[in-house]
Amino acid sequence: MEATVKRIDIRNICFEDLRKSLVELGEQPFRAAQIWEWLWKKSARSFGEMSNLSKKLRENLEERFTINPVNISFSQFSADKTIKNTFRLYDTHIIEGVLIPTTERMTACVSSQVGCSLTCKFCATGYMDRKRNLDPAEIYDQVVLIDQQARENYGIPLSNIVYMGMGEPLLNYANVMKSIERITSEDGLNMSAKRITVSTAGIAKMIKKLGDDQVKFNLALSLHAANDAKRNEIMPINEQNSLKALAEALKYYYAKTKNPVTYEYIIFDNFNDEIQDAMELARFCKHLPCKVNIIEYNPISFAAFENTTEDKTEAFANYLRKQGVNTNVRRSRGKDIDAACGQLAVKQE
Repeated sequence: MEATVKRIDIRNICFEDLRKSLVELGEQPFRAAQIWEWLWKKSARSFGEMSNLSKKLRENLEERFTINPVNISFSQFSADKTIKNTFRLYDTHIIEGVLIPTTERMTACVSSQVGCSLTCKFCATGYMDRKRNLDPAEIYDQVVLIDQQARENYGIPLSNIVYMGMGEPLLNYANVMKSIERITSEDGLNMSAKRITVSTAGIAKMIKKLGDDQVKFNLALSLHAANDAKRNEIMPINEQNSLKALAEALKYYYAKTKNPVTYEYIIFDNFNDEIQDAMELARFCKHLPCKVNIIEYNPISFAAFENTTEDKTEAFANYLRKQGVNTNVRRSRGKDIDAACGQLAVKQE
């Protein structure tokens, strides 16, 4: 019996390797550019769609390669027009991604891993195991599908992308960077890097690597406490990446990129919502140009945290503003469908 040849996803090879494969098949090298355009500009989901290729070439591609597209398993619509998608991957794993429409922008929130290994105590994804990293194409597909959804439902294309879904992007560094390259390049989706934000729970050495790579996209740090004891309590990653280490890494990043940083600060009742906490945060903000997004907490069944009061949130934000810190209070969207910040967790797989 002949052993079946395992076909690799054509989107997981580089352009040069694609060109070599085509020459081996007896094709002209220029065919590589045509296929590349179908894959990354036209977002083809099968070889059959590649209408300017001969039938024989499409059959040869089918024998040697595969395309493993991400599919929407189902979508939930929030009262505030947010749409949460459950995506099914080729190996049956499930991830989630969200379309967040506002008057100013149309944002896709995408995942970078199946599950997460960081066990942040307030985040539903943190209670899942990390099964695997996503390929660049699997991240790219989320963007394409959510863009289609934005156009179909609201008549407006995507304007922004945030890597704030399931997983820690900096623990899937190479694939996240490749996905951004495909999303921003002229022979890809040609979106501006300035409209992309990558959010991290804080891995100091990888933040420095972002600086070395002189990235053009935006960086957000999920801070949630500017006090090591409190941050250790809710984010175990802080034990190896203290606030001092993060501050040094962020200063290095800023020196290399000149990109200001956004600090995400979920405000919990009777935990990190006092003026003392605001003082510590204001002090941390002095390290480099930054802004703070104060985010209301979205309770999850796994954790006992509660959102703080409106009065405390306003007092906290006003203290920061008086200290010269650019501060926004973000209202959660999609709470009624568990699509809000910290609520993404696959309930069935």
